[in-house]
Amino acid sequence: MAANYNSADIAAFKNVWVFCEQRQGKLMQTSMELISEGRRLADELHVDLCGILLGDNVADMAKDLGAYGADKIYVCESPLLKDYTTDGYTKVIVDMIEEYKPEVMLFGASNIGRDLAPRCAARLHTGLCADCTHLDVDVEGYVQFLRGASTLDVDSMEWDYANRDLKMTRPAFGGHLMATIICPRFRPAMATVRPGVMKKGKYDAAKAAAVEVIKPEFSLTEADFQTKVLSVEKAARKIVDLIGADIIVSVGRGIASDVEGGIKLGQELADLLGGVLGGSRVTIDSGWLSSDHQVGQTGKTVRPKLYVALGISGSIQHKAGMSESGCIVAVNKNEAAPIFEIADYGIVGDLFKVTPMLIESIKAMRAEKEAR
Repeated sequence: MAANYNSADIAAFKNVWVFCEQRQGKLMQTSMELISEGRRLADELHVDLCGILLGDNVADMAKDLGAYGADKIYVCESPLLKDYTTDGYTKVIVDMIEEYKPEVMLFGASNIGRDLAPRCAARLHTGLCADCTHLDVDVEGYVQFLRGASTLDVDSMEWDYANRDLKMTRPAFGGHLMATIICPRFRPAMATVRPGVMKKGKYDAAKAAAVEVIKPEFSLTEADFQTKVLSVEKAARKIVDLIGADIIVSVGRGIASDVEGGIKLGQELADLLGGVLGGSRVTIDSGWLSSDHQVGQTGKTVRPKLYVALGISGSIQHKAGMSESGCIVAVNKNEAAPIFEIADYGIVGDLFKVTPMLIESIKAMRAEKEAR
């Protein structure tokens, strides 16, 4: 640790930083999401938003990051950083943080981010909140968030509205509770954030042209590595891309009486609409669907153009993961199901009867259209 670095010297730290992840020369979607969210946090703190980008010949990506709100991008380039290694990336990021002292440091909760962030936090002697789904600095904004996302009586509680600590909210106790964590005694406050949770802003060409690209000096040699990447091999594995889907058909506890039949109906409707199949947490916990299908705060946060919920009651965690969908259609036997509170169209009925009717209606409409 640098001699002049003290993580407890809160006043010495300033600005919001985002680790901008790239793989084989391609920026990860999470990087743009975090830059967009970081812009909001930086505005609340009245500081600059900075990205840090590591790799080899990656400086051209800096403008794209600026387009989403970054004021500065620190680009650290070296052939030794071409492929991700825990040793190399940790050393460079830790050295940069010790030099520039950001008060907030955000990572995507990807495989790389989950490996890198805790190593950096340990070396910097600061706290890390993993797998966050919501971030706040402004206390008033945090209170508004609690009003909609919790059962707390926030109006009867005392709040320090001058508090500048980063409030990091994440699922706890297997997703049954949401916990907000702060790091009041050390800096930077560090967090990993789930991919897809934060909304990516719009690309702004003017901001892209205005971003300041900085190439700081840093030291990195072969001696800093305990491992060496010999090659990168991509394994073919078919997984459901919920985050990138425009149409999602999800099934829930309502398929319990005929799991196989319910999944088949959901998949048929999804295929017919050109979408993908999702599921509520119970379908994953029960082993009916694999984890890459899960929608909700403990799964994937999605914003498709169309979201169809079949037999999903609509828990707080599930609604938080899909409430920003363009159009929500819900089918449930229980007319009091919470999912109807946010649905644009609601059908009270048995999904095993309603879904085949929807499928046949869509097929009939298409056949009629083709016949014209």
